[in-house]
Amino acid sequence: MTAFKTLDDVNVAGKRVLVRVDLNVPMDGARVTDDTRLTAIAPTIGELAQKGAKTVLLAHFGRPKGKRDESQSLKAVVSALETVLKQDVQFADDCVGEAAEAAVAKLTPGDVLLLENTRFHAGEEKNDPEFAAALAKLGDIYVNDAFSAAHRAHASTEGVAKLLPAYAGRSMQAELDALTRALGDPERPVVAVVGGAKVSSKLDLLGNLVSKVDYLVIGGGMANTFLAAKGVEVGKSLCEKDLLDTARDILAKAKAADCQIVLPNDVRLAKEFKANAENRVTTASDVHADEMILDIGQQSVDEVAVVLAQAKTLVWNGPFGAFELTPFDTGTVAVAKKAAEFTEEGRLLSVAGGGDTVAALNHAGVTDKFSYVSTAGGAFLEWLEGKDLPGVAALRATS
Repeated sequence: MTAFKTLDDVNVAGKRVLVRVDLNVPMDGARVTDDTRLTAIAPTIGELAQKGAKTVLLAHFGRPKGKRDESQSLKAVVSALETVLKQDVQFADDCVGEAAEAAVAKLTPGDVLLLENTRFHAGEEKNDPEFAAALAKLGDIYVNDAFSAAHRAHASTEGVAKLLPAYAGRSMQAELDALTRALGDPERPVVAVVGGAKVSSKLDLLGNLVSKVDYLVIGGGMANTFLAAKGVEVGKSLCEKDLLDTARDILAKAKAADCQIVLPNDVRLAKEFKANAENRVTTASDVHADEMILDIGQQSVDEVAVVLAQAKTLVWNGPFGAFELTPFDTGTVAVAKKAAEFTEEGRLLSVAGGGDTVAALNHAGVTDKFSYVSTAGGAFLEWLEGKDLPGVAALRATS
């Protein structure tokens, strides 16, 4: 990751280090129900503390719309963060001004301080220069360890990075390394699996990938739109009929780019969208008017497995079917396990991301067997779409 400076490039001893982290974690009352994002930032914070930095954490939580809302205070995260970090975490009642400045002034080397929700101030999401300057006043060095917020040009993700020496944290570094290896300069053949409900939500992604990958495997509800575009009757399946011409354009662009599109050739059908609904597996051309496609069949799983067996690199975003409902999780689980198998054998670099994708891989029990699984949602998708992320660009500009 030579385009970005990392913690290897700076002496942090005794310095005030502003670290942008993602603490937007799911809560049940005052309890954090999933500490994945806390675990992800622990290496950076731990390393800074060990090296004698005065670590000051910046983060947002929820959508308070630029006003103080105690129900979205980051104070609720302190206890869980202390458990993960295995050290005390101090808390300041604001992220700028007297309260923040006083809390930072009291820090000694190795201490960790969490500042209050940056989104309690309208200047955060507006990337207001004065607010960014007030944040920058609290630190000597800026570290961004929140790739999941890097697609937002906010004061704490972009503004501060332009005012202080800026570096990538370990989580950010790992994310950028993985994504660069997967799409920047990948080992070929490259396979992209793109699933999910709608073509409309991933038009930019599909348009970018057909020029970068050798195989584009399309699953989920969006596969129905492509099947319909090829003249296949899809019954009452989820299908964006107003995008059939768009789907045909993507198929044509893929052909011109020598990218092979892989669509389901057999499917699992049901008349009801519910777990354990009566279902059948048949060819994709045998869908009755009162049926809906909810998963791929075994032939399609086998075809994807053959493609993966030839591949060196896999990028995955989106499930093959309604994986949250049994037995319509069968296709996604089977392909995930095959990808994990090839990865463990050292034959495949596998990078996956997006909320549904992570949930599907967790469901399949293979998350820790992939080369890299991103916890980012929008940022991961925008990177795959080929967009320059403001939070990443700000790091690059200072390198």
